[in-house]
Amino acid sequence: MLSRDDLDLLDAIRSAGSLSRAAAKLGKAPSTISYAARQLEARFDALLFDRRRYRMALTPAGALLAEEAARIGADAERLERRVRQIAGGWEEQLRIHVDEILDFAPLREIIPAFDALGSNVALRFGYEVLNGTWEALADGRADLVIGSTNEAPTIAGLQWKELGVIDWVFAVARRHPLAKINTPLTREQRLAYRAVVVADTSRASAGKRSYGIQGGQPVLAMPSMRDKIEAQCAGLGVGWLPRKRVAALLESGQLVEKATEDPREANTLYVAWVGRSGEQRALRWWLEQLDQPRLRERLLHGLPL
Repeated sequence: MLSRDDLDLLDAIRSAGSLSRAAAKLGKAPSTISYAARQLEARFDALLFDRRRYRMALTPAGALLAEEAARIGADAERLERRVRQIAGGWEEQLRIHVDEILDFAPLREIIPAFDALGSNVALRFGYEVLNGTWEALADGRADLVIGSTNEAPTIAGLQWKELGVIDWVFAVARRHPLAKINTPLTREQRLAYRAVVVADTSRASAGKRSYGIQGGQPVLAMPSMRDKIEAQCAGLGVGWLPRKRVAALLESGQLVEKATEDPREANTLYVAWVGRSGEQRALRWWLEQLDQPRLRERLLHGLPL
């Protein structure tokens, strides 16, 4: 096992090129450095230092030892940091999965504030849709989910709180045929046109669901809420959209709000996690941020496209 002094010696000789300069770099007498070098060679029973030239250098064996020793030293330092991190109540990583219905930008903007804590916790964000959020939590793929809808499945140790409410508007492009109808749209009228949805990310086919789709209606599944909004603006289909997130598009006329005979109820969204947050400092910090009214408002209602 190489000591810290051994690692420093190898590095000093490799970079300085002589015993005297290595001694000066380490703040030790040249005789001390010379003795330490011989002791290191004796321990490995190998010639580690080439003393034949004016500039002292590492032999191939010495270079290999120095390279591997540096790697081992770096690994040891990382391990020490991780141990201190865990002992201090910080998780090694925090996996946060966000429902696509929310705008991610407000979360991205507070990452620097989390970084300033110096926790060294690795943040891993992911997107989910509908049942995918609960499934990610149940399967252990996420430590915190933001924007889950409807009632939670049975998950051991589940904790949750309300994030807020999303109101919906049925919207079509201004040149879409349904935009010209002046009466509340019937189910039959909507059925004639393709519905644009955000695909459920649940991996269990039995658990997949979609909102606002009628039996037999053609479907265009988009990868994100932003893509769904843009697809409806382009007239590629129709569907329900978060009212406040598309307020500017409704005001500009790019989208037209249509009344329906069967309005969609508002959805309550949740923040959920497993275990006691008091024992997980990174999780606790993010939950505290999600208690801030301004952040919740921005998450729920998004930013103009």
